Amino acid sequence: MKSLVLTVVGLAGLFAATFVVIRLAGVLTVDDIRLVLDAASVVDPGYVITVVIALLFADLFIAMPTLTICILSGYFLGFLPGALAASAGLLSAGLAGYGISYRYGPALLSRIFRNEESLSEMQAIVSRHGVVALLLCRAVPILPEVCCCLAGANRMPPGRFLGGYLVASVPYAWIAAYAGSRSTLEQPMPGILTAIGITAVLWLCWCLILRPGQGRCRS
Repeated sequence: MKSLVLTVVGLAGLFAATFVVIRLAGVLTVDDIRLVLDAASVVDPGYVITVVIALLFADLFIAMPTLTICILSGYFLGFLPGALAASAGLLSAGLAGYGISYRYGPALLSRIFRNEESLSEMQAIVSRHGVVALLLCRAVPILPEVCCCLAGANRMPPGRFLGGYLVASVPYAWIAAYAGSRSTLEQPMPGILTAIGITAVLWLCWCLILRPGQGRCRS
């Protein structure tokens, strides 16, 4: 368990560092993203699709406001195109993270943790609980990238990974895009309420899983 915790903390710290750097640099804010999508929509909707997919794919390397981008995808493209674009972006990032980690992760982990018993324990934990983590990974920023990398590095079977990640990401993208398609600058509440609702539901699920039999989660 210690090896897994150290790996999760290290990966989360790495992704979080990119967010801090971007915030300090003052680039790629939500306003910047909205302006880029607005400019792309004036030229051609196809450019909006490309930008949405590119931004969500970049989330694998640079922390992005994923839910906001999915909502804006629906706002600028409409429900169906926005949902498809957001889904494609999320899936491209997840599959790339899994694939890169599947290829290079085991060797890296073996260099970091030279104790074979620790590596075996980590693999066993990911094998038992990895799908659940994938299903609820959208509850917290950065967690999706961490889960994808852990799944790949610990050689989770591709079918299990894809199934869990699809269930976590596609409904998330479609709900967010639908909320965006129903929102306007004058009436942003559908998007705001959806963002709050998705986060609250996923957090509740985490509480129920991490606090079995207690009936409630602690703050």
